Amino acid sequence: MLKFNFSSFTAFTLLLLTEISIVIFFKTGFIRHVFGDYLVVLLLYCFLKSFVSISNNTLAGITFLIAFTVEFIQLTPLLKTIGLENHSLANLILGNTFSITDLLAYTLGYITIIIFNSYILCKHFLPNRTK
Repeated sequence: MLKFNFSSFTAFTLLLLTEISIVIFFKTGFIRHVFGDYLVVLLLYCFLKSFVSISNNTLAGITFLIAFTVEFIQLTPLLKTIGLENHSLANLILGNTFSITDLLAYTLGYITIIIFNSYILCKHFLPNRTK
């Protein structure tokens, strides 16, 4: 079940650098609040895929559930309860404002993963069909 995947870790690293760049250079707007949330689903998927060997669709579903869970936790006073409401890293990772737009971005990230995995499956593992 645990197996290191270099390709996925490389993708994770590139996505992490992209997310860090977004945090540094975009303080507001679409790129920061929507595209960044879209990419975080891909980032989390690639991170998990770097170490866990399970089916791609199962892993995509787990990633989707984690993203939605974190978003719905933002409806609760969790950070305040555990004394981290003023901790910038905790606020960055867990967020502090629930948004339907974030859920949409996570859903689009999930759909992207499913489409990408379907494309890879068709291209590399199914036999070529000729007319």
